[in-house]
Amino acid sequence: MNLLSSRLLAKDLKIKIYRTIILPVVLYGCETWSLTLSEERKLRVFENMVLRRIFGPRRDEVTGEWRRLHNEELNDAVLLTQYCAGDKIEKNEMGWACGAYG
Repeated sequence: MNLLSSRLLAKDLKIKIYRTIILPVVLYGCETWSLTLSEERKLRVFENMVLRRIFGPRRDEVTGEWRRLHNEELNDAVLLTQYCAGDKIEKNEMGWACGAYG
């Protein structure tokens, strides 16, 4: 079973796992990257994929069918600006993951 889609863990814990384990692994060595728009888009796509796995599908209020979350809903649900990998690289907020020891 996928840890991020498990119903046994709270969403806050899943986000903490994402921020402390997954994101540093993905951003390992980012101090040497020259982040292009294409690479930043790929990072955002990856983040949205992980966040959709964490938050799961949502039932549409009009049709009653299950659907995946839209990007705007992800932004509202998790305040993506705090967790965005591209922003973390630009601001060098990843600490040891981006080589800023100290």
